[in-house]
Amino acid sequence: MIDCIWPVAATLGEGPVWDTQTRRLWFVDIKGGRLHVLTPETGARDSFHVGGNPSFALPSDGGGLVIGNRDRLLHWRPDKVAELARIPGMVDTDRTNDATVDGAGRLWFGTMDDLEETATGRVRVFDGASIREAGGAAIVTNGPAISGDGSTLYHVDSLSRTIWRFDIRGGATTLFGGVPFRTFSGDEGLPDGVVVDAQDHLWVGFWAGFCARRFAPDGTLVTEVRLPCANVTKLAFGGPDLRTAYVTTARAGLSAAELAAQPMAGGLFSFRVEVPGRVLPPVRLG
Repeated sequence: MIDCIWPVAATLGEGPVWDTQTRRLWFVDIKGGRLHVLTPETGARDSFHVGGNPSFALPSDGGGLVIGNRDRLLHWRPDKVAELARIPGMVDTDRTNDATVDGAGRLWFGTMDDLEETATGRVRVFDGASIREAGGAAIVTNGPAISGDGSTLYHVDSLSRTIWRFDIRGGATTLFGGVPFRTFSGDEGLPDGVVVDAQDHLWVGFWAGFCARRFAPDGTLVTEVRLPCANVTKLAFGGPDLRTAYVTTARAGLSAAELAAQPMAGGLFSFRVEVPGRVLPPVRLG
């Protein structure tokens, strides 16, 4: 059963993440410049105006959140925001997009062309001190997501409708020799955010696809969950058993007629799954 648990009407809802320490779910509205937080135990909701284009917000080992916003990484607390790093090698139309954390606490994140025209997007790695470019050129990057054993990184080139798989064993931070995990047809929607569950299956949100899909490690489609709005962006697993899937969606790109037909577009949804997710490590600072 799919529930809209917060009809927040995000222009571009993205980046849901479960904070195991506080038992809260964080997510962003990239185009609305806002950070949202839900406490499921109490139903409490709160929102913060961040400004710019916050594209992910991930818990850090020093408390607070690491937020990607345009050309920089920020360390955010409700009462204080500090700049962690400027991202080198970006052009004026670039911005951060999706992100994840590996077992060593390194932040892997994508950048993209906000005009969605030029392949200036890249996957980058922040080790707590500096940022290096890993590769994965694309117009719109999504993911990355990392397998449970840390050996495989999934990188989404959304506009080419392809999810790539890279070997990052041995602590590699350069993406060489990627192979396609799966390429999708035009009527399936665009692959957007990805997350790996406890069985190393990949859950993918589909922009213009009205669904989230679960794929086995060999690329076989296992499950499809339909949602009542077209632009499904990303999942996160939370709750005490990590078996509640929280799903962000977006209103961006929908016409007035489509918005009228999809009144819950931009809302936060949830459904239950049989296989739990994994706890995402905090971002290591310093």
